[in-house]
Amino acid sequence: MKSRLFWIFAIIYSSVHHIGSGSTSTTLKRPRAGDPFDTFPKNFWQEFSSPFTDTPEDEELEVTETTTHEPFPFFADPYTTINISTQLSSNVYLHCRVNDLQGKTVSWMRRKGEDLTLITFGQHTYSGDSRYSLEFEEPNDWKLLIQYANERDEGPYECQVSSHPPLVLLVYLTIIVPHVEILDERGSATPEKYYKAGSTIELQCVISRIPHPSSYITWRHGQRSLNYDTSRGGISVKTDMLPGRALSRLYIANANRQDTGNYTCMLGNEITETVVVHVLNGEEPAAMQHANGTRFMSSPLTMVVFFIVFALVKPFQR
Repeated sequence: MKSRLFWIFAIIYSSVHHIGSGSTSTTLKRPRAGDPFDTFPKNFWQEFSSPFTDTPEDEELEVTETTTHEPFPFFADPYTTINISTQLSSNVYLHCRVNDLQGKTVSWMRRKGEDLTLITFGQHTYSGDSRYSLEFEEPNDWKLLIQYANERDEGPYECQVSSHPPLVLLVYLTIIVPHVEILDERGSATPEKYYKAGSTIELQCVISRIPHPSSYITWRHGQRSLNYDTSRGGISVKTDMLPGRALSRLYIANANRQDTGNYTCMLGNEITETVVVHVLNGEEPAAMQHANGTRFMSSPLTMVVFFIVFALVKPFQR
């Protein structure tokens, strides 16, 4: 503001000075050296013609109005589809971790084709199957527990968050059914096994396709458990848990007729295999005798020869 007043006074002074000099010439002359107009800035007249308003030295910063949105729920896991495998008859958790839930509700549903069946809503269970339940684990895990999983439980499950639009996490459950086989001491599989009295019974139980062994392998003779049996003596069980499989060996020393019967290898309550053991006191097994008789009578050539000999011999017997 002060600079503009200075230039105004300079203009007035210069005008008075020219009038006082009495010059009547109409010829335009270049201003003399030292003339105040010489020192005017080029944009002086533009600035002079603008309104006389005070301009603050520092311009006010432009204020941008911003809107803070409410945090949107999101799954802690980076994938929208998760595959889980569990062993038959085991308990399994399906995890659903949700961050910034903001009062929204988490639900578990079972999908079968185009149909969705509600299992849980919030912390309440609506399924008629008592094996299903909801367990919340701090800070953000809404776990669906399935007890004693069976083959009917296999398939897709959905964890849904009631946001707009809704969030959906797909969990596919696979039920693995282990394969059980009982072998003899030579590694041969047979539904029946014969031992002589006084010998050692040796059976091997091989279980494959075990993703996560959740129970011990047990041996039974009929309804009697053999793993910790001390009444008879001479019984030994050795079990090795290997990656993806298990091997259990049963040894019974000095076998006798009382050891005859069904021997069952069990993993849990539903995974079993049974073999029949016969302990003999030197006699030939009845099954082998029956098999030999069947083979002899079932041969066509043998039957023809038998009838020819019978027909030739019969006339001489009269």
